[in-house]
Amino acid sequence: MLNGFINELAKRTLDGYRINFAEAQQLAQLDDYPDDLLYAANRIRKRFRGVEIDFCSIINAKSGRCSEDCKFCAQSAHYKTSVQEHSLLGSDKLFEGALAAKSAGACRYGIVTSGQGIKNKAELEQICEALEQIKKQTNINRCASLGSLTPGMVKQLKSAGLTRYHHNLETSADFFPHICSTHSYQKRLDTAKLVKQAGLELCSGGIFGLGEDMQDRLELAFSLRELEVDSVPLNFLAPVPGTPLEQQPPLSPGEILRIIAIFRFILPDKDIKVCGGRETNLRELQSWIYYAGANGSLLGNYLTTIGKPAAEDLQMLEDLGLRAKSV
Repeated sequence: MLNGFINELAKRTLDGYRINFAEAQQLAQLDDYPDDLLYAANRIRKRFRGVEIDFCSIINAKSGRCSEDCKFCAQSAHYKTSVQEHSLLGSDKLFEGALAAKSAGACRYGIVTSGQGIKNKAELEQICEALEQIKKQTNINRCASLGSLTPGMVKQLKSAGLTRYHHNLETSADFFPHICSTHSYQKRLDTAKLVKQAGLELCSGGIFGLGEDMQDRLELAFSLRELEVDSVPLNFLAPVPGTPLEQQPPLSPGEILRIIAIFRFILPDKDIKVCGGRETNLRELQSWIYYAGANGSLLGNYLTTIGKPAAEDLQMLEDLGLRAKSV
Protein backbone atom coordinates (compact mmCIF):
# COMPACT_ATOMS: atom_id res chain seq x y z
CA MET A 1 0.00 0.00 0.00
CA LEU A 2 1.30 3.44 -0.94
CA ASN A 3 2.40 5.83 1.76
CA GLY A 4 -0.67 7.99 2.43
CA PHE A 5 1.11 11.34 2.34
CA ILE A 6 2.94 10.58 -0.92
CA ASN A 7 -0.20 9.20 -2.55
CA GLU A 8 -2.38 12.15 -1.53
CA LEU A 9 0.23 14.71 -2.60
CA ALA A 10 0.64 12.94 -5.95
CA LYS A 11 -3.13 12.95 -6.54
CA ARG A 12 -3.32 16.66 -5.82
CA THR A 13 -0.31 17.36 -8.07
CA LEU A 14 -1.90 15.38 -10.88
CA ASP A 15 -4.92 17.67 -10.53
CA GLY A 16 -2.77 20.78 -10.92
CA TYR A 17 -1.78 21.53 -7.34
CA ARG A 18 1.66 23.13 -6.75
CA ILE A 19 3.27 21.72 -3.64
CA ASN A 20 4.74 24.11 -1.08
CA PHE A 21 8.18 24.10 0.51
CA ALA A 22 7.05 22.40 3.71
CA GLU A 23 5.47 19.56 1.74
CA ALA A 24 8.64 19.16 -0.31
CA GLN A 25 10.64 18.96 2.92
CA GLN A 26 8.31 16.25 4.21
CA LEU A 27 8.76 14.28 0.98
CA ALA A 28 12.53 14.53 1.33
CA GLN A 29 12.39 13.18 4.88
CA LEU A 30 10.47 9.99 3.97
CA ASP A 31 13.52 7.73 3.68
CA ASP A 32 11.47 4.57 4.29
CA TYR A 33 9.33 4.91 1.16
CA PRO A 34 11.63 5.15 -1.88
CA ASP A 35 9.48 2.85 -4.03
CA ASP A 36 6.35 4.87 -3.29
CA LEU A 37 8.12 8.13 -4.12
CA LEU A 38 9.38 6.86 -7.47
CA TYR A 39 6.02 5.33 -8.36
CA ALA A 40 4.25 8.62 -7.67
CA ALA A 41 6.84 10.68 -9.58
CA ASN A 42 6.50 8.36 -12.56
CA ARG A 43 2.72 8.90 -12.58
CA ILE A 44 3.28 12.66 -12.58
CA ARG A 45 5.82 12.38 -15.40
CA LYS A 46 3.43 10.35 -17.55
CA ARG A 47 0.51 12.69 -16.83
CA PHE A 48 2.33 15.89 -17.82
CA ARG A 49 5.11 14.77 -20.21
CA GLY A 50 3.80 11.51 -21.67
CA VAL A 51 5.98 8.67 -22.96
CA GLU A 52 8.23 10.70 -25.24
CA ILE A 53 11.78 11.27 -24.04
CA ASP A 54 13.41 14.56 -24.98
CA PHE A 55 17.03 14.06 -26.02
CA CYS A 56 19.41 16.96 -26.53
CA SER A 57 22.99 16.93 -27.74
CA ILE A 58 25.76 19.49 -27.22
CA ILE A 59 29.03 20.54 -28.78
CA ASN A 60 31.99 21.85 -26.80
CA ALA A 61 32.34 24.91 -29.00
CA LYS A 62 35.09 26.56 -26.94
CA SER A 63 36.99 24.61 -24.30
CA GLY A 64 39.05 25.52 -21.24
CA ARG A 65 40.76 28.70 -20.02
CA CYS A 66 37.66 29.83 -18.14
CA SER A 67 38.25 32.75 -15.78
CA GLU A 68 35.69 31.51 -13.26
CA ASP A 69 36.62 29.33 -10.28
CA CYS A 70 33.64 26.93 -10.00
CA LYS A 71 35.10 24.18 -7.83
CA PHE A 72 33.61 21.30 -9.84
CA CYS A 73 34.66 22.44 -13.31
CA ALA A 74 37.41 20.87 -15.41
CA GLN A 75 37.55 23.95 -17.65
CA SER A 76 38.48 26.50 -14.99
CA ALA A 77 41.85 28.18 -15.55
CA HIS A 78 42.27 28.23 -11.77
CA TYR A 79 42.96 24.48 -11.66
CA LYS A 80 45.34 22.09 -13.34
CA THR A 81 43.27 19.47 -15.13
CA SER A 82 43.84 17.36 -18.22
CA VAL A 83 41.06 19.04 -20.21
CA GLN A 84 41.87 19.79 -23.84
CA GLU A 85 41.67 23.49 -24.64
CA HIS A 86 40.61 25.04 -27.94
CA SER A 87 39.28 28.36 -29.18
CA LEU A 88 35.82 28.86 -30.65
CA LEU A 89 35.06 26.41 -33.44
CA GLY A 90 34.21 27.79 -36.86
CA SER A 91 30.60 28.11 -37.94
CA ASP A 92 30.96 25.18 -40.35
CA LYS A 93 32.08 22.89 -37.50
CA LEU A 94 29.18 24.06 -35.38
CA PHE A 95 26.79 23.32 -38.24
CA GLU A 96 28.28 19.86 -38.74
CA GLY A 97 27.66 19.22 -35.05
CA ALA A 98 23.99 19.98 -35.53
CA LEU A 99 23.71 17.50 -38.38
CA ALA A 100 25.44 14.83 -36.28
CA ALA A 101 23.11 15.52 -33.33
CA LYS A 102 20.00 15.14 -35.46
CA SER A 103 21.34 11.99 -37.11
CA ALA A 104 21.99 10.47 -33.66
CA GLY A 105 18.37 11.05 -32.56
CA ALA A 106 18.49 14.34 -30.65
CA CYS A 107 15.70 16.86 -31.09
CA ARG A 108 17.72 19.76 -29.66
CA TYR A 109 21.30 20.91 -30.26
CA GLY A 110 23.26 23.14 -27.90
CA ILE A 111 26.33 25.27 -28.65
CA VAL A 112 28.34 25.50 -25.41
CA THR A 113 31.33 27.74 -24.73
CA SER A 114 33.58 28.03 -21.69
CA GLY A 115 34.10 31.35 -19.95
CA GLN A 116 32.03 33.96 -18.16
CA GLY A 117 30.52 35.13 -21.42
CA ILE A 118 31.00 35.80 -25.12
CA LYS A 119 34.46 37.28 -25.52
CA ASN A 120 33.94 39.78 -28.33
CA LYS A 121 31.80 40.83 -31.29
CA ALA A 122 33.59 38.41 -33.63
CA GLU A 123 32.68 35.42 -31.43
CA LEU A 124 29.05 36.50 -31.24
CA GLU A 125 28.84 36.90 -35.02
CA GLN A 126 30.44 33.49 -35.54
CA ILE A 127 27.88 31.82 -33.28
CA CYS A 128 25.02 33.72 -34.93
CA GLU A 129 26.25 32.65 -38.36
CA ALA A 130 26.13 29.03 -37.26
CA LEU A 131 22.64 29.44 -35.78
CA GLU A 132 21.37 30.97 -39.01
CA GLN A 133 22.82 28.11 -41.04
CA ILE A 134 21.35 25.48 -38.70
CA LYS A 135 17.92 27.15 -38.80
CA LYS A 136 17.98 27.41 -42.58
CA GLN A 137 19.13 23.86 -43.35
CA THR A 138 17.74 21.71 -40.52
CA ASN A 139 14.69 21.57 -38.29
CA ILE A 140 16.55 20.71 -35.09
CA ASN A 141 15.79 22.96 -32.10
CA ARG A 142 18.59 25.41 -31.34
CA CYS A 143 20.03 26.04 -27.89
CA ALA A 144 23.16 27.73 -26.56
CA SER A 145 25.07 28.03 -23.30
CA LEU A 146 27.39 31.02 -23.58
CA GLY A 147 27.58 32.41 -20.04
CA SER A 148 26.31 35.83 -19.02
CA LEU A 149 24.53 37.92 -21.65
CA THR A 150 23.56 41.52 -22.30
CA PRO A 151 20.15 42.51 -23.73
CA GLY A 152 21.81 43.25 -27.07
CA MET A 153 23.38 39.80 -27.23
CA VAL A 154 20.07 38.11 -26.45
CA LYS A 155 18.34 40.08 -29.19
CA GLN A 156 21.01 39.17 -31.76
CA LEU A 157 21.04 35.49 -30.82
CA LYS A 158 17.24 35.27 -30.98
CA SER A 159 17.22 36.98 -34.37
CA ALA A 160 19.78 34.43 -35.64
CA GLY A 161 17.50 31.53 -34.72
CA LEU A 162 18.16 30.68 -31.07
CA THR A 163 15.06 29.21 -29.40
CA ARG A 164 16.32 28.21 -25.94
CA TYR A 165 19.13 29.37 -23.67
CA HIS A 166 20.88 27.24 -21.06
CA HIS A 167 22.18 28.90 -17.89
CA ASN A 168 22.33 26.80 -14.72
CA LEU A 169 21.80 28.30 -11.28
CA GLU A 170 23.89 25.31 -10.07
CA THR A 171 22.71 25.24 -6.43
CA SER A 172 20.95 27.35 -3.80
CA ALA A 173 21.75 31.01 -3.27
CA ASP A 174 23.13 30.22 0.19
CA PHE A 175 25.45 27.44 -0.97
CA PHE A 176 26.62 29.10 -4.19
CA PRO A 177 29.48 31.09 -2.53
CA HIS A 178 30.95 27.76 -1.37
CA ILE A 179 31.47 26.66 -4.98
CA CYS A 180 32.23 29.90 -6.82
CA SER A 181 33.77 33.23 -5.77
CA THR A 182 34.38 34.95 -9.11
CA HIS A 183 30.77 35.86 -9.84
CA SER A 184 27.57 36.11 -7.84
CA TYR A 185 24.38 34.09 -7.75
CA GLN A 186 22.53 37.27 -8.61
CA LYS A 187 24.47 37.55 -11.86
CA ARG A 188 23.24 34.10 -12.86
CA LEU A 189 19.69 35.06 -11.96
CA ASP A 190 19.96 38.26 -14.00
CA THR A 191 20.89 36.37 -17.18
CA ALA A 192 18.13 33.81 -16.60
CA LYS A 193 15.53 36.57 -16.19
CA LEU A 194 16.86 38.40 -19.25
CA VAL A 195 16.37 35.28 -21.36
CA LYS A 196 12.76 34.86 -20.22
CA GLN A 197 11.99 38.54 -20.76
CA ALA A 198 13.23 38.24 -24.35
CA GLY A 199 10.74 35.45 -25.05
CA LEU A 200 13.29 32.65 -25.30
CA GLU A 201 12.84 29.33 -23.54
CA LEU A 202 15.04 28.91 -20.48
CA CYS A 203 16.95 25.74 -19.62
CA SER A 204 18.31 25.98 -16.08
CA GLY A 205 19.14 23.45 -13.40
CA GLY A 206 22.05 22.49 -11.22
CA ILE A 207 24.68 20.05 -10.11
CA PHE A 208 24.38 17.84 -7.04
CA GLY A 209 26.93 16.11 -4.84
CA LEU A 210 28.99 19.25 -4.20
CA GLY A 211 28.51 19.04 -0.44
CA GLU A 212 25.12 20.74 -0.42
CA ASP A 213 22.28 19.37 1.71
CA MET A 214 18.67 18.58 0.83
CA GLN A 215 17.57 22.05 1.92
CA ASP A 216 19.86 23.54 -0.75
CA ARG A 217 18.41 21.21 -3.35
CA LEU A 218 14.85 22.16 -2.50
CA GLU A 219 15.69 25.87 -2.53
CA LEU A 220 17.16 25.43 -6.01
CA ALA A 221 14.02 23.67 -7.23
CA PHE A 222 11.75 26.43 -5.93
CA SER A 223 14.00 29.12 -7.41
CA LEU A 224 13.65 27.40 -10.79
CA ARG A 225 9.89 27.23 -10.38
CA GLU A 226 9.79 30.95 -9.61
CA LEU A 227 11.79 31.63 -12.79
CA GLU A 228 9.25 29.57 -14.78
CA VAL A 229 11.99 27.59 -16.48
CA ASP A 230 11.09 25.36 -19.41
CA SER A 231 13.73 22.67 -18.97
CA VAL A 232 15.66 21.50 -15.90
CA PRO A 233 18.97 19.67 -16.39
CA LEU A 234 20.03 17.70 -13.31
CA ASN A 235 23.76 16.96 -13.15
CA PHE A 236 25.56 14.81 -10.61
CA LEU A 237 29.18 15.41 -9.72
CA ALA A 238 31.77 13.17 -11.31
CA PRO A 239 34.87 14.49 -9.51
CA VAL A 240 37.58 15.84 -11.81
CA PRO A 241 41.23 15.35 -10.78
CA GLY A 242 42.88 18.70 -10.19
CA THR A 243 39.73 20.47 -9.00
CA PRO A 244 38.99 21.27 -5.33
CA LEU A 245 36.22 18.65 -5.32
CA GLU A 246 38.32 15.78 -6.69
CA GLN A 247 37.94 13.84 -3.41
CA GLN A 248 34.25 14.56 -2.93
CA PRO A 249 32.37 11.29 -2.18
CA PRO A 250 29.72 10.43 -4.78
CA LEU A 251 26.00 10.40 -4.17
CA SER A 252 24.41 6.96 -4.07
CA PRO A 253 22.10 5.91 -6.90
CA GLY A 254 19.21 5.89 -4.43
CA GLU A 255 19.86 9.48 -3.39
CA ILE A 256 20.07 10.57 -7.04
CA LEU A 257 16.74 8.93 -7.87
CA ARG A 258 15.15 10.59 -4.85
CA ILE A 259 16.38 14.01 -6.03
CA ILE A 260 14.89 13.43 -9.49
CA ALA A 261 11.55 12.34 -8.02
CA ILE A 262 11.27 15.33 -5.69
CA PHE A 263 12.08 17.71 -8.55
CA ARG A 264 9.27 16.10 -10.53
CA PHE A 265 6.83 16.81 -7.70
CA ILE A 266 7.95 20.45 -7.50
CA LEU A 267 8.11 20.99 -11.28
CA PRO A 268 5.44 18.57 -12.56
CA ASP A 269 4.97 19.98 -16.06
CA LYS A 270 8.58 20.87 -16.93
CA ASP A 271 11.17 18.93 -18.89
CA ILE A 272 13.48 17.28 -16.36
CA LYS A 273 16.66 15.96 -17.94
CA VAL A 274 19.36 13.89 -16.29
CA CYS A 275 22.68 14.91 -17.79
CA GLY A 276 26.24 15.01 -16.44
CA GLY A 277 27.36 12.20 -14.15
CA ARG A 278 24.58 9.82 -15.17
CA GLU A 279 26.83 6.97 -16.26
CA THR A 280 29.38 7.31 -13.46
CA ASN A 281 26.96 7.65 -10.58
CA LEU A 282 23.96 5.54 -11.57
CA ARG A 283 25.83 2.73 -13.29
CA GLU A 284 23.34 -0.14 -13.90
CA LEU A 285 20.39 1.94 -12.68
CA GLN A 286 20.46 4.52 -15.47
CA SER A 287 17.11 3.40 -16.87
CA TRP A 288 15.50 4.16 -13.50
CA ILE A 289 15.76 7.91 -14.13
CA TYR A 290 12.53 7.70 -16.13
CA TYR A 291 10.71 5.80 -13.38
CA ALA A 292 11.91 8.53 -11.00
CA GLY A 293 10.22 11.20 -13.12
CA ALA A 294 12.79 12.36 -15.68
CA ASN A 295 11.61 12.79 -19.26
CA GLY A 296 14.87 13.65 -20.95
CA SER A 297 18.60 13.19 -21.08
CA LEU A 298 21.72 14.22 -22.91
CA LEU A 299 22.48 12.08 -25.94
CA GLY A 300 26.13 11.38 -26.74
CA ASN A 301 29.18 13.04 -25.21
CA TYR A 302 29.39 15.75 -22.56
CA LEU A 303 31.68 18.77 -22.60
CA THR A 304 34.86 17.08 -21.39
CA THR A 305 33.79 13.45 -20.82
CA ILE A 306 32.51 10.62 -22.99
CA GLY A 307 28.87 9.63 -22.70
CA LYS A 308 27.05 6.47 -23.74
CA PRO A 309 26.76 5.65 -27.45
CA ALA A 310 23.48 7.11 -28.71
CA ALA A 311 22.32 3.72 -29.96
CA GLU A 312 22.47 2.31 -26.42
CA ASP A 313 20.27 5.07 -25.03
CA LEU A 314 17.75 4.61 -27.83
CA GLN A 315 17.69 0.85 -27.25
CA MET A 316 17.12 1.47 -23.53
CA LEU A 317 14.04 3.54 -24.38
CA GLU A 318 12.68 0.81 -26.63
CA ASP A 319 13.21 -1.76 -23.88
CA LEU A 320 11.26 0.45 -21.47
CA GLY A 321 8.37 0.99 -23.87
CA LEU A 322 9.25 4.67 -24.30
CA ARG A 323 10.17 6.57 -27.45
CA ALA A 324 12.44 9.44 -28.36
CA LYS A 325 10.76 12.75 -29.11
CA SER A 326 11.22 13.83 -32.71
CA VAL A 327 11.78 17.34 -34.03
